Amino acid sequence: MAQPQPTITTSYAGEFAGEYISAALLSGNTLANGLITVKPNVKFKSVLKTFATDTSSIADATCAFTETADISLAEKILEPKEFQQNLILCKDQFQSDWEAVQMGYSAFDNLPPKFSDFMIAHASEQVAQFVEQKIWSGAAGAGSFQGFTANLLADATVNDVTGTTVNAGNVIAELGKIVDAIPSAVYNKEDMFIYVSQNIARAYVRALGGFAANGLGANGTDNKGTQWYNGGSLSFDGVKIVVANGLADDTAVAAQKSNLYFGTGLLSDHNLVKVIDMADIDGSQQVRVVMRFTAGIQHGIGADTVLYS
Repeated sequence: MAQPQPTITTSYAGEFAGEYISAALLSGNTLANGLITVKPNVKFKSVLKTFATDTSSIADATCAFTETADISLAEKILEPKEFQQNLILCKDQFQSDWEAVQMGYSAFDNLPPKFSDFMIAHASEQVAQFVEQKIWSGAAGAGSFQGFTANLLADATVNDVTGTTVNAGNVIAELGKIVDAIPSAVYNKEDMFIYVSQNIARAYVRALGGFAANGLGANGTDNKGTQWYNGGSLSFDGVKIVVANGLADDTAVAAQKSNLYFGTGLLSDHNLVKVIDMADIDGSQQVRVVMRFTAGIQHGIGADTVLYS
């Protein structure tokens, strides 16, 4: 006798959409770890105000009020773009996995117990991967939004460092170029990070393993060789290093977290999640998953930022 197909009896929209879209967007490496500043509820555009005074803002005191500096006000526009993911899935393809979860056979005991949630989790993984990549490496155009690499490259005030193919033999020198380019005013800020691609991080970990050729003594950090690293934090010349999975190879950004923004309408009407069981509509075993969301990035002060590319 054929097994009965799981039936989807719930469509998700309205207030629940925010929860599922948040899970999808924030499960990427950059957003999940709070590596940049998230501005939620951006319904259309958000204006980022930048404020600066010239370097001669301090003067000898006098009895009268005399202006000592010019204040420069500028603005950047953060405009999230609307995206959609429309999937048609066959329930047969997922039934065995879902039943394993229901019966406790799966090693992943945190998977959703409802089949509808299982479908949403599947779609959310793809959304998270898309957003993570586009935050850093996206280009303007259809099916994408401009990421930080292109965004910073277009800003003439950003401190640009010409990159190369990074390996364990040159990574110390290349990271040194990035740190040297960080403006003194923000070098020791608490939220200053060097965001690096995976290949740069791997090269740095290997270089710190030593063995003479890679620049840190014969046996590396704590004389442990390549066994020194167990997934902990990294830093270079006092600046914290974090891996941004969406960065292309041999690319890095040095910036304050408070100077990099991700905008989305997490709780606005632009977000929608629906799971539609087509069995009662056309008799098929198809499930349609509809996800709509908004996403976009912007940086604040280009002169405080370094782009290695």
